[in-house]
Amino acid sequence: MILQGIAFYVFAALLVASGVMVISARNPVHSVLFLILAFFQAAGLCLLMGAEFIAMILVIVYVGAVAVLFLFVVMMLDINFRELRKGAMEALPLGALVGLILLAELAAVVGGWIVAPNVAAIAGAPTPSIDQVSNTQALGRLMYTQYVYLFQASGIVLLIAMIGAIVLTLRHRPGVHKQNIGVQIARRREEVVAIRKVTTGEGV
Repeated sequence: MILQGIAFYVFAALLVASGVMVISARNPVHSVLFLILAFFQAAGLCLLMGAEFIAMILVIVYVGAVAVLFLFVVMMLDINFRELRKGAMEALPLGALVGLILLAELAAVVGGWIVAPNVAAIAGAPTPSIDQVSNTQALGRLMYTQYVYLFQASGIVLLIAMIGAIVLTLRHRPGVHKQNIGVQIARRREEVVAIRKVTTGEGV
């Protein structure tokens, strides 16, 4: 128990420090590297809680795919971050307002959970033994039964975000040849096929 407590405080301290460095580092590449470090610390905390499936998801999906994608995008895009930082102070009041709204929403959620009438019954519900139900099985049963509609709604939100990112980054440049499927299908045979009789020993 003592080693587990020490490991918890080490992981938690490194997680908080990594999160602070993500938003305070001047180099965006360093911010992404600190983000990867924060994911590893969060995975360690999940292992301490016995949620090994979530820990592996953090390492495989977020570190192995999302954070690496962020790193490559930041390194490949030629973004002038000094120009972006110049307008940061102008957007500070709006950012503070959004932060206060999110804080109020979190307070409402936590307060509603505390004063809920069935919170004692939920907290006192017996947890099945790990020999009977594995962690992954319990998570899947909860996600795809009780929270299945919220899970599908989150997928729709991510799909809309992906479509929005594609629309915002799509650029139409003149002089670029693109494939037009409709024109290809609508063309006639005589427009693209020419039959010629070639004499032996002569070219076309």
